[in-house]
Amino acid sequence: MTSPAPPSARPAALSPSAHADTFARDRLPPRHEWPELHFDLPELRYPQRLNCAQELLDGTIRRLGGDRPCLTDGSGTTWSYAQVRDRVDRVARYLVEEKGLVPGNRVLLRGPNSPWLAVCWLAVLKAGAVVVATVPLLRPAELRTVADRARVQLALCDERFARDWELAAPGVPTVLFGTGGAGDNGGDGDDRKDGGDGGELGRAARERPAGFAAVPTAADDVALIAFTSGTSGEPKATAHFHRDVLAVADTFSARVLRPGPEDVFAGSPPLAFTFGLGGLLVFPLRAGARAVLLEDAGPRALFAAVPRFGITTLFTAPTAYRAALDLLDGTDLSPLRRCVSAGEPLPEATWRKFHEATGVRIVDGLGSTEMLHVFIASAGDEIRPGSAGRVVPGYRARVVDATGEPVPDGVPGLLAVQGPTGCRYLDDPRQRVQVERGWNLTGDTCVRDADGYFWYRARADDMIVSSGYNIAAPEVEQALLEHPAVALCAVVGVPDERRGHLVKAFVQVSAGARPGPDLVAELQSFAKRRIAPYKYPRLIEFVTALPHSSTGKLQRAALRGAGPRHPSESESPC
Repeated sequence: MTSPAPPSARPAALSPSAHADTFARDRLPPRHEWPELHFDLPELRYPQRLNCAQELLDGTIRRLGGDRPCLTDGSGTTWSYAQVRDRVDRVARYLVEEKGLVPGNRVLLRGPNSPWLAVCWLAVLKAGAVVVATVPLLRPAELRTVADRARVQLALCDERFARDWELAAPGVPTVLFGTGGAGDNGGDGDDRKDGGDGGELGRAARERPAGFAAVPTAADDVALIAFTSGTSGEPKATAHFHRDVLAVADTFSARVLRPGPEDVFAGSPPLAFTFGLGGLLVFPLRAGARAVLLEDAGPRALFAAVPRFGITTLFTAPTAYRAALDLLDGTDLSPLRRCVSAGEPLPEATWRKFHEATGVRIVDGLGSTEMLHVFIASAGDEIRPGSAGRVVPGYRARVVDATGEPVPDGVPGLLAVQGPTGCRYLDDPRQRVQVERGWNLTGDTCVRDADGYFWYRARADDMIVSSGYNIAAPEVEQALLEHPAVALCAVVGVPDERRGHLVKAFVQVSAGARPGPDLVAELQSFAKRRIAPYKYPRLIEFVTALPHSSTGKLQRAALRGAGPRHPSESESPC
């Protein structure tokens, strides 16, 4: 085994690549535009040759054995670690021997969460190729952008979601897979006993011999290309290495969540979303735990799955925790030990109401696609409701001004982060804006207190400037959410000739509440009593639903295009 990387480094050169197809490495940003990387924890000093799929699967089997339950589908059928490895090896062998896959090729994955999708993800990486995962809600134009940017050469697609992909990239070879019936048949690769044969891909792979030697990729070979959700413009392609995949498990998961082999993970984010990839595949496999991959993971189905599968660790968005408050009567949540929220700020009101209803303290994780996963979070008694928490061990963070200089505690500024992972956009000039002085700039406005806790204020582009005041949209949202008539809300700034912008709230009311002028006045008065009066929403519009991205993020940009007036709005004169 080659020597591990130094504890803190910006290496002059990458390790020799195992990729025959060097597209991804060739399009990494210049080395001087990278953030500084730090490997302060001993467990982060990985060997130079490292295949993360091999470590997550074969490595876990070496430590804990292959009979442990690994992946469960929504019907309750389960594959052991040995069974998952058998399928992964056969799929990898098929892709190499039949489809001509070579290390470094980009393979697009398309489908909802399922054990077969997880098998495809692991097989592609074990074969040394690069995963480009997509959420099933993407339409042809969006898929075409992904395929073009990543130069996709092969696609593995859930047979139910093939049409839009075929319209997007008719010239890309595609293999379809099915997801019905995960099966539990002793690990011999024969799924026919329960009908869950994996479709075209599963049947073809079953004919291949068992066993596959993982490609000895470099720790800094690109393992996956993850596209940002595009809330701030055109999606960016972020490149993550094999060592990055393990690093997020060995920091946030191991040091904050602290799962064990008996834990059961589940959640709503898709595996194409890095929040879901970590929480529903990488973290459980690294710990030797079990992942329940649910295709239907709306709040009602998700929380109903807790007693059914004995789920101990749950990953979902703040809106789901809020919605769950009306669905928990009679639901046995006693197996639940930890809940994780990310993608959007978790309102303190939601945290407190969920804790009162369940006794579970939600971990509010602050992370990004660029950093792969969460880098600020606290758990258990260290949680301060309303705060994102402290820096995850292995990372460093500070709050800086517009020139990149640190600001004192208590002063708002831009969040800057360093650690074992970092931003590397493929062939994108925005790299120079995202990384300054070796620090990753996340685009978040935060305040750090004297105890090292970070308090999220807003995305930099969600700050509303009204009459010279800086107003953070999430702060106004949190105040409104404390009112019992507000089920969900979103706050944006809309243009105004006198003030520059007005604070406008889009409110989805709770059951039994009556939208109208009286409720507008009541909510405005309520907000003034909880936040500085200049921050209250001068305009309120009642809506039946709020726009969210496929990854669960509130799409405020879509609301900014709404006109400044609506029959159910009201503006205060002061």
